[in-house]
Amino acid sequence: MARKATDCRDTPSVSGCSLYISGEEDEVLRAAVEHMVSVHEHTDTPELREEVRGSLKDSVPGT
Repeated sequence: MARKATDCRDTPSVSGCSLYISGEEDEVLRAAVEHMVSVHEHTDTPELREEVRGSLKDSVPGT
């Protein structure tokens, strides 16, 4: 299975967060949603999970 990634720097935020998460798709989705709820004060909803899933990119080897 291809590794996926998400990078907080791709989305403007007040906090200027620079977190980069990579791994298997389900791992990244779970970690990214937890991060968005705890740090960026989003609410964990099915819509948020689909938005995050849709924004995942293929991870660059070595990152």
